[in-house]
Amino acid sequence: MWNMNKIREWLRCFSLKQILLSVVVALCLLLWCGLTVFSVSKKNGLADQMAAGRWSEENDAAQITCFFTESAQIDKNKIRGFENQLDKTLLEASITAPNEKARLWADAYSGVGKVTLASGKASLEADAIGIGGDFFLFHPLQLLNGSYFSGNDLMYDKIIVDEDAAWQLFGSNDVVGMQVTIGGIPHYIAGVIRREDGRFNEAAGLDKTVVYVSYETLSELGTTEGINTYEVVMPNPVEDFAYTKVKEQFGIDERNMWVVENSSRFGMKGLLTVISEFGMRSMNDYAIHYPYWENVARGWEDVLAFILVLQILFLFIPAVIAAVTLVVLWKRKTWTWRTVWQFLIACKDKLAERFQKEKSKWKYF
Repeated sequence: MWNMNKIREWLRCFSLKQILLSVVVALCLLLWCGLTVFSVSKKNGLADQMAAGRWSEENDAAQITCFFTESAQIDKNKIRGFENQLDKTLLEASITAPNEKARLWADAYSGVGKVTLASGKASLEADAIGIGGDFFLFHPLQLLNGSYFSGNDLMYDKIIVDEDAAWQLFGSNDVVGMQVTIGGIPHYIAGVIRREDGRFNEAAGLDKTVVYVSYETLSELGTTEGINTYEVVMPNPVEDFAYTKVKEQFGIDERNMWVVENSSRFGMKGLLTVISEFGMRSMNDYAIHYPYWENVARGWEDVLAFILVLQILFLFIPAVIAAVTLVVLWKRKTWTWRTVWQFLIACKDKLAERFQKEKSKWKYF
């Protein structure tokens, strides 16, 4: 065990400048490690952006999201047409499922709007997400009771509500299977979720009640501007394959569609792009109404891009100190390459001599 006297004696071997520089290097590396852990933890916590990882553990899939303006006039027929084209594209690229039952891709679409729900006790006007396809594959909300429903169901009478809506309508969150009416049509509560909290989530629109209904229910019995989001998770055999194919095959003017590759947006390349667009990121003329999960993701993109700048800085400082130290040591060196070579030769001769001695010991056995 080292005592204080030994520590003081050891520190006397270094100048004050050397000690201060060592402290700076250690502090920078410690801060870099802390920011890295925070960054990785936050990225992994954004479940809406991680569908590709849940779909394929082999890191060979990509999650792509398209956001549309109202003038794009996206409907179910256009989505069905895109799905048919997607099958043809994967077939032409010779990409096949590992077995007959496996799916190559999954998708979902959604629109935002409002609905009015009524129970025997109360009525409630709430923000609504109208869904189609495998919406909850992309958005694994935290269920308190019940289960998800599929946007592909033949019946459109299931809904999911958050705790606030359950309490306002029934005075309890144990309401799975209970009936509410939307536009006078009976619907049944499939599940109750816990609404995500936090500053970004609340600023993005989760500061009030949100319910999830089929897109058919929203479009026929509520108010909406139409389908404004399409999401797909699909094979990505080479970089940007999925992104390029989705963008091309929708065939919509770029002023009416914004495409995001969720799988890579929080990587080094994606965050450097955010940094390069600093000051211009909010300057666009896209008339797109982003859903809450995209607003949350864009908020964290800005935060993680700033953290990346700090990470680079906290690695740059120790690198500069190390480089300057090496230059100083090089200038003060008392050896030459000739003496280094002679030292290596001497080491080789010593090893050879030791080997011969050991060999002679075993000669007579």
